[in-house]
Amino acid sequence: MSTATDTAIIHRQPELLGQTVVVIGGSAGIGLETARRARAEGAKVILAARNSERLKQAAKELEALSTSAFDATDPAAIEQFFRGLPMIDHVMVTAGRPYYGRLDDMDFSKTRDLVSEHLVQALCVARCAAKKVRPGGTLIFMGGTGAKRPALGLSIAGIVTAALPSLTANLALEIAPVRVNLIAAGFVDTPLSAELLGNDLHQRRDHLRATLPIRRVVGPADVASLAIHIMTNTALTGATYDIDGGQQFVAA
Repeated sequence: MSTATDTAIIHRQPELLGQTVVVIGGSAGIGLETARRARAEGAKVILAARNSERLKQAAKELEALSTSAFDATDPAAIEQFFRGLPMIDHVMVTAGRPYYGRLDDMDFSKTRDLVSEHLVQALCVARCAAKKVRPGGTLIFMGGTGAKRPALGLSIAGIVTAALPSLTANLALEIAPVRVNLIAAGFVDTPLSAELLGNDLHQRRDHLRATLPIRRVVGPADVASLAIHIMTNTALTGATYDIDGGQQFVAA
């Protein structure tokens, strides 16, 4: 006597089918991986970044609707970019880089600009997105967890990461029904991290693998997965989502 086992194949509808996702900072790292994940979920993508060459490569890979190369710290450039967009569903902003430095080494003319650039960028993107993102769509900012663990050299990073959750919550009220959320990441293994750490990168990876509760390093795909979840869960707004593999709970 023989038995046959029927295997049911469940087909899942792509969660972003027919939607348009804009990624500012979408030519590398977390931004590029988020764009890849959005495409896999059926979305069309529009990419913006500073590096035009990397932007072209990313656009070719993802068959982007369009691209725009500009400096995302320039409010005028942000406004011009959004004016040229059609109606869209989601915006993710990963552009920008953290500043690390000891007090004695700071050039205050530069650090003043660094602090304001991150916050003014968020305000400017929010004002523009309010006119272009469909109701229920999402604006997602990238921040960090630096404010939760003070350390030497983290004064500027701490100021920015402490301010962004409050800004996110307020913007969620001000530009509703567009949803506004913040992803606060610890160390993420990206090309930017490699650039910042240089020869110390391998040591940092080894330390995290040994100490993090998840016993591995957080990568761009982890953050991209969270970003897509925020886009598709329409109950989420005004919140900050930590993603660090438990880094803030263990010794530095």
